[in-house]
Amino acid sequence: MRQLDALRRMLVDREDEILDALHVDVGKPRLEAWLAEVSYMVKEVDHTKKHLADWMRAEKVSTPMVIQPGRSEIRKEPLGLCLVIAPWNYPFQLAMAPLLGALSAGNCVVLKPSEVAPHTSALLARLIPQYLDNDAFAVVEGGVPETTALLEERWDHIFYTGNGNVARIIMAAAARYLTPVVLELGGKSPCIVDKDVDLAVVARRIAWGKFYNAGQTCIAPDYVLVHEQVRDALLDKLRSSIREFYGEDPKRSPDYARIVNARHHQRLARLLPKSGEPVTRLDLDENDRYFSPTVLRDVPIDSPVMADEIFGPILPVLSYREPEEVLSFVNERPKPLALYLFSEDEAFQSKVLDNTSSGGATVNHVWLHFGVLDLPFGGVGESGMGAYHGSHSFDTFSHRKSVLMKPLKMDPPIMYPPYDGLKAKLLKLLA
Repeated sequence: MRQLDALRRMLVDREDEILDALHVDVGKPRLEAWLAEVSYMVKEVDHTKKHLADWMRAEKVSTPMVIQPGRSEIRKEPLGLCLVIAPWNYPFQLAMAPLLGALSAGNCVVLKPSEVAPHTSALLARLIPQYLDNDAFAVVEGGVPETTALLEERWDHIFYTGNGNVARIIMAAAARYLTPVVLELGGKSPCIVDKDVDLAVVARRIAWGKFYNAGQTCIAPDYVLVHEQVRDALLDKLRSSIREFYGEDPKRSPDYARIVNARHHQRLARLLPKSGEPVTRLDLDENDRYFSPTVLRDVPIDSPVMADEIFGPILPVLSYREPEEVLSFVNERPKPLALYLFSEDEAFQSKVLDNTSSGGATVNHVWLHFGVLDLPFGGVGESGMGAYHGSHSFDTFSHRKSVLMKPLKMDPPIMYPPYDGLKAKLLKLLA
């Protein structure tokens, strides 16, 4: 609890330094960064402090008659020494949230921040030793060589947030010592739009979720599947929403983020040729790391923008005629980290939720399920394994130890041979 209090003090005392580092590294607007990275973590620390005693408490379970007298329970204990490898898109929050979970369960942690966000990495390396127990927590900065060296060590748990290619390397390294892993990955999260909805509201919510952090969010809507009868109307509303949020020139907006670096800017630019027609103003400035909020129509299924997770401010809009087309389209692809459905038809809602698989889902909004601390957050299949947030973070970093406690005073002879006719009958009856 002292460590949790210290972590909270760090979040409050160093808020400005955290926001400054995030702005330099990822071009985050201050309010956006505060909401997603600082305020969110304060709330999660408070939630953990409020509920930790309940999470830690041993769970009583029933004991079979044949094993009586005795009592059975599940005790929670720390796994031990945990490695947390953080990404660059939310480089503070996605480092702190798993660290908080490991801390709450009583583990020691080595944190490896992302070298792609160097100012945030340096800040974490400076602040954590000032606030947390140096015997229990450490920060290792660096890139691939340092991460490779860390993976050669023996860990009791590895928690990784990032992409599938690196996740495979981590799993291979973990297999050497049979180390459990949590992999928080991504994928092409679909956004399905029914025909009988308020398109103005739908467009605002999609545009907000997609272009928050310039699309560099693992659960951002990756593409839209909209009923063909309202496709053009939705495109118009998306254009209006972007203009309402960021003005005629989003480059001048204080509320629009930047791409993390030139390499990722170039990667996004390469997706555009042969990927449909932009219906919004296309404006790219690699020197400023600016990539305009871009909506595409007439997108071929085999286009570059539909091959892998976009992870940037490009929104392909495709259309469908029948609900079965939606289910087929989603299910033919790897399971996404999130799925979004805009519909007021409860039958359609149930049909989509019951017949698709995703890490999580939000109906009639985008990625707000991430903020419900009592919901587990994690992927499935290609989008990851394991989950965290709230009690699920505590559980992820805990071992649930099975314990049976029996007295010595009573030792029924029925347990021991020779098993004569009566003993055998009683044992069969009790078992």
